[in-house]
Amino acid sequence: MEKAAMNIQMVDLKRQYQKLKGEIDQAVLDVVSSCAYINGPAVRQFQASMEAYNGVKHVIPCANGTDALQIALMAFDLQPGDEVIVPAFTYVSTAEVIALLRLTPIMVDVDPHTFNITPEIFAAAITPKTKAVVPVNLFGQSCDMEPSMAIAAKHNIYVVEDNAQAIGADYTFSDGRTQKTGTIGHIGCTSFYPSKNLGAYGDGGAIFTNHDDLAQKIRMVANHGQARRYYHDAVGVNSRLDSIQAAILDIKLKHLDAYAEGRNRAADHYDAAFKDIPHLITPVRQHNSTHVFHQYTLKVTDGRRDDLQRYLSERSVPSMIYYPVPLYEQEAFKGFSSTTHLPVTHELCEQVISLPMHSELDTPTLAYI
Repeated sequence: MEKAAMNIQMVDLKRQYQKLKGEIDQAVLDVVSSCAYINGPAVRQFQASMEAYNGVKHVIPCANGTDALQIALMAFDLQPGDEVIVPAFTYVSTAEVIALLRLTPIMVDVDPHTFNITPEIFAAAITPKTKAVVPVNLFGQSCDMEPSMAIAAKHNIYVVEDNAQAIGADYTFSDGRTQKTGTIGHIGCTSFYPSKNLGAYGDGGAIFTNHDDLAQKIRMVANHGQARRYYHDAVGVNSRLDSIQAAILDIKLKHLDAYAEGRNRAADHYDAAFKDIPHLITPVRQHNSTHVFHQYTLKVTDGRRDDLQRYLSERSVPSMIYYPVPLYEQEAFKGFSSTTHLPVTHELCEQVISLPMHSELDTPTLAYI
């Protein structure tokens, strides 16, 4: 197949939409006809569907994943200067909300194989000022949550799971039971940005918790700090998922597991193709977490990552580097973090490259890549 005919996308949203077009179009028209654009029946339906899918007591939809993280931290009544542990190898929003709330982000290194915070890294970063940790389930699989929750309980630390990239993944505890990622910490947060595994056709996010008191506080914070209209008990924000996005997400949620299966088939194809190539390391799959492959991220260990990206671009194969700069080197955080060098994070920023990954990748496209 000629490269011009491939039209390879990092995420092929158009083909995914075409498969559900009739159902989605009707759902959007139903919302428009109802005129219930904000907090309408579609939002309540999606909330119930997400609670059932995740096996979680409370789902609070909101405007986007960054809002979800900020609202989660606001629900804990933390004070300026309180420390929040966060990986340095992640998207900016994870640490951005910490700084916005005048908390202190404590940026830590990650495991070189899974790209996630480990319990050992978390434990070593705890100080008397530590009040929360934000483990990020990066690229599609869970952090090691069971020992992390035990450490958090021992030190009375809140855990906010950033599950924006791993929705639908399962974590297995030592006793054999499984739980959806994003529902293990005190609060979990996710994003429905269009390119996510469960993506809206605009912005959207959600917050998960099994704690009734936290759910009540989260709902209040997300709704201008009011539990009943015009009575504001706290300073809050205005963050909600609109009904059209909820209707779309409710349809796509039914296909989320199938999307994960498609992504795993693509990952298997990549793994087999790259397994014997020197200086190319394929993603690690943890024994206690399924992988939903929000990204398929290789490590290029011979210093030629950027050469590889140019080579792919010349042949019409898109790729992305998540992430090229450690958070502690970002100009925005120079006044918030005293971290100057984390060896694994630094190395990953120079080595990683992500290939096209979505549920619509077919065999000819994968073979060409």
